[in-house]
Amino acid sequence: MIPDVLSQGQYDTVYNFLSLVIASQLFTAVFLLISLPRILPRYRQAITVAIVVCGIAAYHYFRIFDSFKEAFVTDAVGGAGVYVQAEGASFNEGYRYVDWLLTVPLLLVELIAVLALARTLQSRLLARLVPAAVLMIALGYPGEVSDDNTVRIVFFVLSMIPFLYILYVLFVQLTASLDRQPEGVRRSLSNLRWLLVLSWTVYPVAYLLPMLDISGGDAWVGKQIGYSVADIAAKCVYALIIYRVARIKSFADDPEFAGVESSHEDLVPAHDDVVVPARSS
Repeated sequence: MIPDVLSQGQYDTVYNFLSLVIASQLFTAVFLLISLPRILPRYRQAITVAIVVCGIAAYHYFRIFDSFKEAFVTDAVGGAGVYVQAEGASFNEGYRYVDWLLTVPLLLVELIAVLALARTLQSRLLARLVPAAVLMIALGYPGEVSDDNTVRIVFFVLSMIPFLYILYVLFVQLTASLDRQPEGVRRSLSNLRWLLVLSWTVYPVAYLLPMLDISGGDAWVGKQIGYSVADIAAKCVYALIIYRVARIKSFADDPEFAGVESSHEDLVPAHDDVVVPARSS
């Protein structure tokens, strides 16, 4: 439930976290775009998807940011004081769900793409993961916008079913594919799966915050903070790990490429335990 009143501190907290997410998504996308030539072409699809994900998130956070500023206003001189909901305006939580509906399936596409698995296996995994991700987000939205705690709990439970199925595919069915990856890649991808679990766990916790007996707008502000932090972890940090995996696999697949890359650095890690020395000029 959106609060009628926010204190100056609550308003500033949400304002600053939304701004942080915008900057994180934009500059992660810029970094990945600049870094595309530093991985082999076969892994660029995964990084391109990561750029798209960050771009979609940045766009929607701009919309969320504008919606927030329009929804809460103050009559205090200099903009310092109590913020109340503006007449005829409201904060649009739907922007988040449109963002997640697009980006969550793409996050799973990133993971499968960077593994460079056989096309049949890729298709089989994506046919399981993408519909489950869409269903998870779609089932969460009715509870998000409801003021009835019973409705919120029902849709929370329903959305957890595809969430648990996604975890089953990632941790059970995908494990056999990881065994064929270089050692450094296996460790990075294992960390990546745990990052997904931990960051995605923040979403249901934030989702349930409005049901707790927390005074004023604190629960709503806490939800906005939780969603913002989770989006940075699940998109920006996740994308940088995907990029690291792509680099490791590029060096392992093509020593000549690793040598060319090493000419730009004193030492370039081919994977976690091996270092490729720079070529002498």
